[in-house]
Amino acid sequence: MVISKATEIGAIVLVLGGVVLLWLLLGGLRVVNQVERGIVFRFGRALKRVRKPGLAILIPFVDRMRKVNIQVVTRPVPSQEGMTRDNVSVKVDAVVYFRVEDPLKALIDVQNYLYAVEQVTQTSLRSVIGKSELDEMLSNREKLHGELTAILEPTLIVWGIKLNRVEIKDVQLPETMKRSMSRQAEAERERRARIITADGEFQASQRLSDAAAIMAETPGALQLRLLQTVVEVAAEKNSTLVMPFPVEMLRFFEKMTPPSTVDLPIPEQRSP
Repeated sequence: MVISKATEIGAIVLVLGGVVLLWLLLGGLRVVNQVERGIVFRFGRALKRVRKPGLAILIPFVDRMRKVNIQVVTRPVPSQEGMTRDNVSVKVDAVVYFRVEDPLKALIDVQNYLYAVEQVTQTSLRSVIGKSELDEMLSNREKLHGELTAILEPTLIVWGIKLNRVEIKDVQLPETMKRSMSRQAEAERERRARIITADGEFQASQRLSDAAAIMAETPGALQLRLLQTVVEVAAEKNSTLVMPFPVEMLRFFEKMTPPSTVDLPIPEQRSP
C-alpha cells in the first residue's frame, strides 16, 4: 500500500511538472518590463485590465499579449515647406515630445500611433506656418509653440497620448530673402552709427560753445589753456615747438608798467 501511494504521488508530481513545463514552453508566462505595459487579447478581444511590470500569466492558445512602451518619445518632424501670411516661402523643422498615457487607447483606437503622431504634427505645422508672419517665426517662437500645442493636444488625448512639448528647430529662408535681410540689417546699423556720430558732434559743439563763453568772460583762462597745450605738445621729444609771443602778454606788461612822470620840454613857438 505504501509503495502504491508513493507511486501515485510521484505520478501526480510528474504530471503537474509536465503541465507546468508545457505551459512555459507554450508561452503561458510573459515578463513585462518596467518601461512597458501589457495589453492581453483573449480570443481577439482586448481585456480592460492593463498588465503592470512583472510576470503576466496567460492562457496558451487563448491569450495573446502586446507590449506598449510608455517612455517619452522624441520624434523629429520632417522639414515642411509652406507660405507665410506675408507671402514668404520657408522650410520649417520641428520636434515633438510625447508618451503613451493610456496603452489601451493607443493600441486600439489608432493603428500606428507613432506614424499618426508624425502625420498630424506635419499638417498642424503647415497650418501654423500659413497663419504666421516671417517676423513672428524668427523672433516669437514661443507663440508658435503654444499654437501647435493647442492644435495637437485634443487629437492626441483621444488616442491616449500625452503631449509633453512641441518645438520648432529651424526656419530655412530662401537665399534672396537672406540677402535682403542682410542688406536691411546693414542699413539699420549704418543708420544707427550715423545717428550716434551726429549726436556726439552735437554734444561736442555744445561743450565747445560753453567753453568759449567761459574763456571769453575770463581772459586768463585762454592763456592757461595755451600753456597746457604747450606742455602736452612738449611731451613729445621728437617735435619742435615754435610759439609766437602773444599780444595778450604785451598788454599785460603794458598794464604792469607804471606811467612815466618826467616832463618833456615844450617846444618854443617862433613868431613870424
